[in-house]
Amino acid sequence: MLQTPSGGAGHGTAAADSGLMSIGTVLNVLREEFPEVTISKIRFLESEGLIEPQRTPSGYRKFSAGDVERLGHVLRMQRDHYLPLKVIREYLDAMERGEDVRLPTLGRQRDGEAPEPAEGPTAARIGRAQLLAAAGIDERQLAEWEAYGLITALSDGVYDAETVTVATLVAELGRFGIEPRHLRLMKAAADREAGLVDQVVAPLKRHRNPQTRALAEARSKELAGLTVKLHAALVQTALGVRLP
Repeated sequence: MLQTPSGGAGHGTAAADSGLMSIGTVLNVLREEFPEVTISKIRFLESEGLIEPQRTPSGYRKFSAGDVERLGHVLRMQRDHYLPLKVIREYLDAMERGEDVRLPTLGRQRDGEAPEPAEGPTAARIGRAQLLAAAGIDERQLAEWEAYGLITALSDGVYDAETVTVATLVAELGRFGIEPRHLRLMKAAADREAGLVDQVVAPLKRHRNPQTRALAEARSKELAGLTVKLHAALVQTALGVRLP
């Protein structure tokens, strides 16, 4: 569960006393569970109506503990269940109204069979139409991103869950005039970093002991988180900026 900082004494600010948090503080809280989340992602979710933070007279966003908890639910449902934002919003709104609702699933089903539960193997897959809806993009954009290697379908034509995050971030960068062709260097760097992590854990993956192979997966996640943080720090250092 997300842990939100208390609004007790310490700094004496009105925001702290009221328990409200800046977007930078929210980012730090969320990154404990979602290391890939960005300020742009939080703003994007706000623009899609998933959260409604308060605003100071000067226009700064101020988030309550409830806002942060809701953000955590949104990110978790995207990560674990790969639901479109519209579905997530409707589900959370129904929960807040006290309705007894069940979390929808996007698992593929065979003819005459019920879909598998969200926690089953199909939860890690998302279809093309669902990807378009979740990322808010059209067929032309997706085809272009695939042509540049930024997004790749699996052998059976579906996508893994993280593709939603990739597509959303590529779309956000596009709003700043950064085109898919500009992102090929980032993709190449990511592939090299992944190759390095894979090289480190390869001996564990080949082990016959299931517990050792499970350790390999845990180690991969840990190293992936560290490489993401290092990459972000290197970019900030190169630009001479510091994220709040």
